[in-house]
Amino acid sequence: MVQSKAELNNYSVLVTRPKRQAENLCQLLEQQGLQAIRFPTLEIVALDHGGIQQQLAMLKQYHWLIFISANAVNFALSANNGRIDAFKYCSIAAVGKATEKALSRSGLAVQLVPASRFNTEGLLDTSEMNNVTAKSCLIIRGKGGRETLANCLRMRGAQVDYLEVYSRQRPRYSDRSVMRLLKTGGVNAITMTSGEALNNLLAMIDLELHDTLYLVPIIVISKRLKEMAKEMGFKHIAVAKSPEDYAITDAVILSMGSPIN
Repeated sequence: MVQSKAELNNYSVLVTRPKRQAENLCQLLEQQGLQAIRFPTLEIVALDHGGIQQQLAMLKQYHWLIFISANAVNFALSANNGRIDAFKYCSIAAVGKATEKALSRSGLAVQLVPASRFNTEGLLDTSEMNNVTAKSCLIIRGKGGRETLANCLRMRGAQVDYLEVYSRQRPRYSDRSVMRLLKTGGVNAITMTSGEALNNLLAMIDLELHDTLYLVPIIVISKRLKEMAKEMGFKHIAVAKSPEDYAITDAVILSMGSPIN
């Protein structure tokens, strides 16, 4: 078990978040003495604003606006030229704390956020999302993604539409320095926050290095992602207590020098 910050200086962590979302986590890791390797396996790209603006003009018809991520907040507001008035006619729900913070920073009040489980399942557990019969909900998210939230709300009697404001793409580059680090044992942990990012990681790492990659401890943010990593072949998997950067950092430190599975 690693005991001190000085010892952590010998450890490197592969941070796979999109470039714009990775810096706070990298800084927290570096403040603890760890070396953060920035290796984004997702790129976030805005969708065409034309169709988005048409939907934004009709927000008043919805009881609930449900934001899936901080990216959903930022890209929706950007598509609306930063104007927030249109969003104030509806009740607003956020899947997690980061999404809530993005809304609050933009001047939008959040009426609903899960008390503990900051994910789709946590939101669906709330009393408000169990009382949606004959209510209209607009889920604001990236293109594609899970259908669990919409399907469950529809089963509970809600009318559900999507507003997709960005897409997730695999970056078109390969960082050879990361390959060299893997070959020499220079990657001591990996942080992972989505299934799509995990799939992209395997696609971006040379096939001949996959067996090496599977032996590196990986820190994920949900049990669902843990099962996915396990099915892919990862041997040492830890689940952070929450998707927040501080919780991921804590989980990384706990993994250093101690067996996880």
